[in-house]
Amino acid sequence: MASVSMRSAHKAFGSVEVIPGIDLDVADREFVTLVGPSGCGKSTLLRMIAGLESVTAGDIYIGGERVNDVPPMRRDVAMVFQNYALYPHMTAGGNMSFGLRIRRMTAERIRTTVDEAARILNLSTLLQRLPSQLSGGQRQRVAMGRAMVRKPRLFLFDEPLSNLDAKLRMQMRIEIKSLHRRLGSTSIYVTHDQIEAMTMADRIVIMNAGRIEQQGAPEELYDRPANLFVAGFIGSPTMNFLRGRVDPGNRFVLDDGTVVTAAPLGAEPGRELILGVRPEHVGLAETGVGAIAGSVIEVEPTGVDTHVISDIGGHQVTASLRGRVRTASGSKIQMRFAADALHWFDAQSGVSLERRAG
Repeated sequence: MASVSMRSAHKAFGSVEVIPGIDLDVADREFVTLVGPSGCGKSTLLRMIAGLESVTAGDIYIGGERVNDVPPMRRDVAMVFQNYALYPHMTAGGNMSFGLRIRRMTAERIRTTVDEAARILNLSTLLQRLPSQLSGGQRQRVAMGRAMVRKPRLFLFDEPLSNLDAKLRMQMRIEIKSLHRRLGSTSIYVTHDQIEAMTMADRIVIMNAGRIEQQGAPEELYDRPANLFVAGFIGSPTMNFLRGRVDPGNRFVLDDGTVVTAAPLGAEPGRELILGVRPEHVGLAETGVGAIAGSVIEVEPTGVDTHVISDIGGHQVTASLRGRVRTASGSKIQMRFAADALHWFDAQSGVSLERRAG
């Protein structure tokens, strides 16, 4: 397999700058997920690595080799697309073997290679079917098999599960991660779904407007977001944000005078901050010290958990509570934030105070 390095990689379409210059390293056998909102440049970045888009400036290296001018077919890269890209007139087996036939591999070796891939992907009984006779999940496995039989040094996945329903997406996440471990491959996976990123990646790279906002292990990004963008993007339900200021008593107070919690150490009176707290760190409380009064907006039972959305001082706050909760829209409620799980951000820059201090 192979490592990937991008050095000041820049991409523009005419006067439109999509990637303003990015540095990225992917280690051999690593599974890296590029995640971000639609239009952030993640698919363009993947296509630049594959050679499907040229590099406007900068360099791309695969296995230590500069590949800027190397055509896609010579980069030894396999790409799995969102729309499967299967030939409709070929059987599943024909689709999987097509690239091997182009390479003039012997019929016996093709059969052995395809049969092995089909066994791993549970496609052995489906090789004679046309794509129209397969389910979405089966078609995606055929697309993965077509990439797999080539035994490339690098796998690229461009939102391969976005056309599948929730149950199939979960199954395919497991299969792709298992395949990665089995083959010992280097994989770069593009998605806008942060659940896919959190559950599959060794390392997540969060992009925004063509730039890397933060990268690291899933737990690191979840527990220590560098800024408001990362904090709001990672996590479902999303992190709650409350804007306020530090009062003379070193308390964090909302605009309507609601006292939420103690201000972070070192924050001077009058400073505007944004408090972030994840829904699982918001709980119910009895009236008293530390309790925050709110009004229930909506209650969403999910089976295992109940999401209670409340208004606290004009801010919408979601609490993810274990089990069933007996409350209703319009009810008054007392809540408490876990003091050891709060995130603080500068109100002007959006940068985490912990990040700035570090």
